[in-house]
Amino acid sequence: MIEVKLFSGQSSQYLAEKIADYYGQPLGDVVVNKFSDGEMQPVINESVRGHYVFFIQSTFTPSDNMMELLLMIDAAKRASADYIIAVIPYFGYARQDRKDKPRVAIAAKLIANLLEAAGAQRIMTMDFHADQIQGFFNIPVDHLKSEAIFIPYLEQNFDLTNVTFASPDVGGVKRARIYAKYFKRPLVICDKHREKANVVSGMTVIGEVKGADVILMDDLVDTAGTMCKAAQALMDKGAKSVRAFCTHPVLSGNAFDNINKSVLKELVVCDTLPLKQESPKIKVLSTAKLFSRAIRYTHEHRSISSLFVDG
Repeated sequence: MIEVKLFSGQSSQYLAEKIADYYGQPLGDVVVNKFSDGEMQPVINESVRGHYVFFIQSTFTPSDNMMELLLMIDAAKRASADYIIAVIPYFGYARQDRKDKPRVAIAAKLIANLLEAAGAQRIMTMDFHADQIQGFFNIPVDHLKSEAIFIPYLEQNFDLTNVTFASPDVGGVKRARIYAKYFKRPLVICDKHREKANVVSGMTVIGEVKGADVILMDDLVDTAGTMCKAAQALMDKGAKSVRAFCTHPVLSGNAFDNINKSVLKELVVCDTLPLKQESPKIKVLSTAKLFSRAIRYTHEHRSISSLFVDG
């Protein structure tokens, strides 16, 4: 069987090391040289000719992370790698997946084009902001789901008899409904009104939450403004407690301050992004085992269906 080689970008080294440990082999040797003006030059210091090559790198800001990934892919292609897979735990720019106003870019599609042009032959990621982003690619996409991590955690750590699941906005209803259906629990919706990006002007709760332990489900948490306002609205409607589960901890701006001062009892996230700082309210669950199994199944040409929770 063709040999596998795992490489990491600089920003995802913390996660790639755990993935490699679960997989059972060390990360490959790649260094990133930098010119004085900031231009980067990734160099793969071992042969990848004829190999399955997996590059692990989340594409969050700054954009250097994306550029580094593209250059590593290009280097492997020019070094005659047999099959190149971009493992992107957090797929950045995914919120720009459509033209919602005149004269704006569809950034998610542009990123898909760039990855394919660089030489990626397969994409592996977790929780796109919108499922239809898979259709932006003309190559296979393995779209892993955080339910495979969150559902076992909920089953093992919580009594769910009094739980109501909630979506912090209308766009996340499908995601929250998966959990409500799986655990056979009620679902409520928080309808937000925005003045502008990252600024929520109002929040309306649709559904009954009085006396319930509410769990908010979302794919990412950025400034945490929406999440904290939703939590407060739920408490104002009579909820007993509010927790939140979000896959990607973007946590920019005043996010940590917002969370620490909020009524949220706990925020559970995955390690697709590194935390900028610690918070007593934030718990991190690892995706490393899930990604290592997906990598192994891909190499062995096995179905990855077993990695999904049947909701």
